[in-house]
This record gives sequence, C-alpha cells and structure tokens, in this order.
Amino acid sequence: MMTKRERLAAALAGEPTDRPLVALWRHFPADDADPEQLALSTLAFQTQYDWDFIKLTPSSEYSVAGWGCRAAYRGHPEGVSEYLERAVTAPADWARLPVLDVYGGALGRCLAAIRTTRQLAGPDIPILATVFGPLAQAKNLVGGGLDLVHLREHRQQFLAGLEVIAETTVRFVVAALEAGADGIFYAVQRASAECMSEAEYLQVGRPLDLHVLEAAQGASFNLLHLHGHHTFFDLVADYPVHALNWHDRETGPSLAEGARRFPGLVVGGLSQQDLVEGSPESVRAQALAAVASLGARPLCLSTGCVAPTVAPWGNMRALRSAAHYG
Repeated sequence: MMTKRERLAAALAGEPTDRPLVALWRHFPADDADPEQLALSTLAFQTQYDWDFIKLTPSSEYSVAGWGCRAAYRGHPEGVSEYLERAVTAPADWARLPVLDVYGGALGRCLAAIRTTRQLAGPDIPILATVFGPLAQAKNLVGGGLDLVHLREHRQQFLAGLEVIAETTVRFVVAALEAGADGIFYAVQRASAECMSEAEYLQVGRPLDLHVLEAAQGASFNLLHLHGHHTFFDLVADYPVHALNWHDRETGPSLAEGARRFPGLVVGGLSQQDLVEGSPESVRAQALAAVASLGARPLCLSTGCVAPTVAPWGNMRALRSAAHYG
C-alpha cells in the first residue's frame, strides 16, 4: 500500500495509484481563534478519518483582521463566521491599507497553527495552508457587495488596495511554506458571472491570482478552489497549480468534463447537500460514480467546498470507505 505522500505524488504525476485519494476539510468555529486549539481539532478530524492530506481551515477573518475586520461565529452550519466590523467603509479607505506584518496578529497566529499542525501530524501527512485570493479578501474587507461597486466606480482607489492585499498575501504564502505547509489551498471567490464579467476578472482578478501563485511555485502541492456557481472555469484552468476543486455537483462542469479541461488532479465528486442530507449509501454511490466517470485517471474524492459541521459522521465514513471500494 502506498503512503500518503507516495499516493499524492503519483496522482499529481498522472500515474496509477493504489486507490483514489480522499479528503474533506471543515471549519472548527471558536477553536479557530486559538492556534493550538485549531491544530488540535484539525488533527482530531484527521485521526478520525485518515484523509490523504490535511487542509487547515481558519476563519476567513484571519486574512483581513490586521486591517480592522472583526468576525464571530453565529451558528452557521458550514462553520463560517459572521463579519461584525469591516475595515473599508468608504472608497478612500482602499488607498490607506498598509502592507501587513505576516508574523504578527491574526496572520501570525495562522502561521503558528500551521507550525503546530505540522509538529502534531509529523512529516508524513501533506498539509495545505488556506490562502484567499486578493479579490476574496476585498469582498470581506468591505462587505455588502461594495467591492464590485468600488471596482467599477472607484477603480483606482480599489486597485491600490488590491496591490497592498496581494503583497501581503505573497508574504504570507512564503511564510506559510516556511512554517511547514506543503503548499496552499488557494481560494478564488469572485470568478463568477454572478459577481462580474469574465472580462473584468481577466483584467483584474487573474493577474493578482498569478502573482500570488508565483510565490507558491516551489511548493509540492497547490490546490485551487474555484468557489461559487456559474464560474469562469476555463479562465483558471491553466493556472499553475497541481489540483483543482470546484462545485462540480452543484454548478458544473461535471468532474469528468472538468478533468478534460484541466490537466492536473481533480478534487470533488460529492455534493455538500448529500453529505449532510443523504445516507451512507447515497454518499457511497456518488463517490463510486465519480471514480467510474474518470476511468483510470487519478482523482481525489471530496465535496465542492468545506464539509458542513452538521454532516453526519456516518456519511463521512462512507466517503472514506468508498476510496477502498469496500
């Protein structure tokens, strides 16, 4: 039987694996406020299900708290926090954002969580650090969809802020890899027709994404998460990453079609809704259908986004066991 690193390396090279990879990740609300507690909860989840890699999932607040955002958990079933204070309240605020010290504040605490997770997990389990794209961070900095308004009506000020966000993010990526992460889970959240035109994302979002991803090119495993519905799949399919995760069950393209359009490892095959509302039998059926749809091509079974905190344990065990065809 392959080790986790051997299995991942073979899959990323497009070579046969002893079984499909499988991984879920989830939020740990309240625990994510403390680096040690986040690491301990993440490792407990890993120990319970023995995923093929660990994706460390802090609250999205970690990337914007240094500029003045504040969030708190209010019971959301996905475990995400609700923003209570925003750093940007007027267009002029974008130009006032400073480049952050990634070793201090919330960014520093996230690095501490990476280091602790690596110490607890040991060297044999690949670990991904969550990194939000600059446009995703901008969304959280202002709230209410005003990032899109500012993009169109206060463009120069908005772009100035994005440059600072991107520079801070690049520095964090470098620090995360030094802290023990094998790579990054890069979350793109605005590359969708529900948010902007493809031309807008091509002009503004793509250059920022590529700038951040360049900082991670020395990593062994970078996973791109394309978030949302009606996304611009082909716009990101050539990004320099090893793997791609998207809502294949909810919005498409299907896992098989995505695999034809993306050259690396595809990650998905299961809907979040079925993980929560389905049965072990339906989860297993979705997983095996995903495996069959790709034929001999390697894949990683997962959902299109985080596993909700309310997902039944038996359904997650069913997904895990489906990777063994037994």
